[in-house]
Amino acid sequence: MAYDENIAEITARKLHYLVASRQPERTRWLAEFGDPEGLAEVQRQPSPRNPAQQKSRVEVKTRRDGDTTYVLCRSEPRSDKDRAIRTKQEGRLLADLEKLRCRVTAGRLKRPEKIAEAIGRLKERYPRVARYYELAVDPDTARFSATLKEDELAKAAQLDGCYLIKTDRDDLAAEDYWRLYALLTRAEDAFRDMKTPLAERPIYHQNERRVESHIFLCVLAFHLLAAIEKTLFDQGRHTSWATVRDTLKTHQVCTIVLPTKSGQTLRIRKASTPEKEVAELYKLLCLPDQVIKPVASWTDSPPSD
Repeated sequence: MAYDENIAEITARKLHYLVASRQPERTRWLAEFGDPEGLAEVQRQPSPRNPAQQKSRVEVKTRRDGDTTYVLCRSEPRSDKDRAIRTKQEGRLLADLEKLRCRVTAGRLKRPEKIAEAIGRLKERYPRVARYYELAVDPDTARFSATLKEDELAKAAQLDGCYLIKTDRDDLAAEDYWRLYALLTRAEDAFRDMKTPLAERPIYHQNERRVESHIFLCVLAFHLLAAIEKTLFDQGRHTSWATVRDTLKTHQVCTIVLPTKSGQTLRIRKASTPEKEVAELYKLLCLPDQVIKPVASWTDSPPSD
């Protein structure tokens, strides 16, 4: 979403945007990230489901540049995470470069264009760290070199734990921008929920209208899921849909089959008696504890051999 063409399309539709800037944009604000002036800590409360939760420290400040507001965010725990990810990726890149060097030295890879292709694949595989190395191929000797760009790597290390949000709005405080952006994680969770608990994927329909109907029903189901969670939350029951679903699994609808001497078979379709936890959920959701009324039906029994 942060690409210029996407933002241009959003603004052309007279809509607002708030996106995370791409990584290279952070370098421009290196000095600002390092300056503590103007940084304010976001007051974050632990989750009601986990009162002992320790929220990470997040500091934010805004800077206006033309028609764009930039929100500079700095997180201490994220700094350790960024450093660990980069170190891990760098180790893998260097290991693969050494393997490539051995292939070239052993003569298993000779043509310069093939070596360049192999280097290109490594750049695609490790984009986070490959940018800090100058990877080149000598067309005359068919040898390649990997030179560390120390200055750029040092800048990257200074930006560990820092991320940048940008928006066209200018009417909110830095903390409000951050909280608004944090809501996107809930939207992302919703898409994950539709792909897993609601099993939206894979879609086997070939007709476009059926695909749209399938997705619409999944979105509708997610609204129901969210409504159940909120209804329980408002009544002090801090639980997730996954927990609710697992609890309700114990309440089943079964069919009782009773053969009779007359040759007919009586089938009774009814729900089992809900357990205490299930009955409590039904009460909180204002639902009857009997999901269906018993239904009896008679059928002729097949002749015996």
